[in-house]
Amino acid sequence: MIPGTDALLPRPRREVAAGAVHVPDWLGEHRQRELVELCRTWATGPAPMRSVTMPNGGVMSVRSVSLGWHWLPYRYSRTADDAGGAVVAPFPDVLRALGREAVTAAYGPDEGERYEPDAALVNYYDADARMGMHQDREERINAPVVSLSLGTACVFRFGNTENRNRPWQDIELVSGDLFVFGGPSRFAYHGVLRTLPGTAPEGIGFEGRLNITLRRTGLG
Repeated sequence: MIPGTDALLPRPRREVAAGAVHVPDWLGEHRQRELVELCRTWATGPAPMRSVTMPNGGVMSVRSVSLGWHWLPYRYSRTADDAGGAVVAPFPDVLRALGREAVTAAYGPDEGERYEPDAALVNYYDADARMGMHQDREERINAPVVSLSLGTACVFRFGNTENRNRPWQDIELVSGDLFVFGGPSRFAYHGVLRTLPGTAPEGIGFEGRLNITLRRTGLG
């Protein structure tokens, strides 16, 4: 049981804010296990998982690997310019299809058919990792961001589009959950306050948190 949660209560799909949709338990155990194994493969390279150094010299507590386009603060590149210069791995077809399914689940089939993600960021959180409040602004198009949670649950803070202050909502994201934000919420500030160790489902063979985010960059 996740701390503070009654496991007997349903977790309904809900629109957290305009354009921000939380779909609990969207991925079944089998698909979660498949994605965990794919993440293990992606983490090895050719541009392997690394800790990101920010422009101010700080090092992010999460470790990341990019697919399709390599994310650096605060731009995209085809090469891992902060990790030896290797060419980033291609964007996988499995994630392109999953992204369309996710947007369909959030907004309906018309939006899902139009969704063309071309970049993924896989973040690994150990028990001490956090993610500060930030906006996803490096993309040149405001297509929705798709977020998939695997492994350990976390407390996710979803805020407003103006600043890092209130109003915000704290949401428990569990392994298999889908969160999509677009439209009026596309540039909302968001972050991960903490993980909840011991909450990963046994059946997926992984402890720790993996978060896969899919984006459409609008780059050529």
